[in-house]
Amino acid sequence: MDQPVDRERYRKSVSRLSDIFRDMSDTVGEVSTWRCPYKDVKDRCTANFGCRNQDRAVPEGELFNCLSDDNLDYRGAWEV
Repeated sequence: MDQPVDRERYRKSVSRLSDIFRDMSDTVGEVSTWRCPYKDVKDRCTANFGCRNQDRAVPEGELFNCLSDDNLDYRGAWEV
């Protein structure tokens, strides 16, 4: 642990991580304009509130399936 920090290597690492996270953020920003943020990769709903796109016919304790075709403005689907 007494090794000196290679400042240039550190700077390059931080820059590379910044590029990776920027790309991820850009993708999330684009996808969030058409896909519900509560829909996981397996098309299950992670929301803790009701939505008309939830298929509630699942075993107890499992996440509801999301029936959305992603061709809608999901914001109006939320039950308040």
